[in-house]
This record gives sequence, C-alpha cells and structure tokens, in this order.
Amino acid sequence: MVKEKKIIGRTEIIDLPELGLYNLPAKIDTGAETSVVHCEDMEVLEEDGHLYIVAHIAASDDSDDTMEIRFPVHRERTVKSSFGQSETRHIFRTKIKIFNELYDIKLSFRDRSAMTYPMLLGRNFIAGKFLVDVSKRNLGQNLR
Repeated sequence: MVKEKKIIGRTEIIDLPELGLYNLPAKIDTGAETSVVHCEDMEVLEEDGHLYIVAHIAASDDSDDTMEIRFPVHRERTVKSSFGQSETRHIFRTKIKIFNELYDIKLSFRDRSAMTYPMLLGRNFIAGKFLVDVSKRNLGQNLR
C-alpha cells in the first residue's frame, strides 16, 4: 500500500522541540538539498575523536537569555550556496514537528539573519513525505 503524501504550502510553521524552538516560520525550498535553521553563534568541537556542534540559541524572542545545545555531527557536507560559494556544513540529526507529527530531520546551522525565514526545509526532508502546493501557506497551522 502506498502511503498518501501530505500537502504542504510554500511556507509552514514548525517546531524543533530538541532545540527549544517553537512556532518557527519555515520556507519550503525544493531547490535546496538540505534543511537549515538560523543560528548566529555556533562552533564545531572535537572531543575523544568525535565532532560535536555546539550552538547558542535565543531562549525566546523577548529575552536576552540563550540556551546551549549540543549534537553529535552526523556528517560534513560541502554545499554551494545560492550565491555560488562552496562551504562546509555540519549536519546533525534532530526532530521536527509539522502537521502535529514528529519526524526525524537532518539539519545544519547557518546565519540566516539576512533572510526572511529562519528555517529552510530542503528536499531531503520533503521527499517521500510531502507534496508542495506553492499557492498555499501554513497548511499545518489548523492542526496545531
């Protein structure tokens, strides 16, 4: 039996519970291979032969408090930005909540402060689960 794919709009509101991020606006980008979330303060550390990504994320929009999150690096990947520049991204695994369901997702951090959306959902996450209707927005909102 073929599982029916859910339809998502060109933007969706998502949660990243393991990062403490909720009601995050995300742009759906079928041209991007990997998914990325905004973070201005992160570093990659090596401990006992393993790489970890450590990030400091604002606890909320109305607070100066930050939380430190730490994930093992799943893999390193060289990607070309939309501007044609190559850079190494450190991919980690976490959970995403969309349409009131939890999914596994592979993410990287990047400074997206100049972008409209703090989150970009790429085709590695979308493929096999969702179809994109670019005429719609935030279809999962009514399920929250």
